[in-house]
Amino acid sequence: MARINDALGSIDANQGDLLLGWDTDQFPTNIYETTLAMMEVIKMGGFTTGGLNFDSKVRRASFEPVDLFYGHIAGMDAFAQGFKIAYRIVQDGVFDKFIEERYASYRTGIGKDIVEGKVGFKELEAYILENGEPEITSGRQEVLESILNQYVLGGR
Repeated sequence: MARINDALGSIDANQGDLLLGWDTDQFPTNIYETTLAMMEVIKMGGFTTGGLNFDSKVRRASFEPVDLFYGHIAGMDAFAQGFKIAYRIVQDGVFDKFIEERYASYRTGIGKDIVEGKVGFKELEAYILENGEPEITSGRQEVLESILNQYVLGGR
């Protein structure tokens, strides 16, 4: 959302624990997350302001100063690898093509009117009553995750 609205300046580059639901300030080592983040950076043409912000902390069992050093290296390596993978994905256009097809109905007709703010709930209700429920298509999340896996694991 920030990239689309030309408001992306800096990325809080910490990794959290998905099971906790909040940021645990861990060093980022998840290649999937760094790849997806770097895709947004590439699509905006790189950082013009800001950058990656590590306010990460080592875990309780890691208490020696060298652990902080290794944490930073692991985080930068993860973002570097994520950048390389993201570059290939963006160059191939595989996700962009999927999104283009998925949201094609928003370029014409009632979909375009929605995007342009020309219709409200009354007009949408009238449209549905006249035309019936729209056909819903699958978001194909598993396909997209599989494609991402192929890039991350080196198969593409």
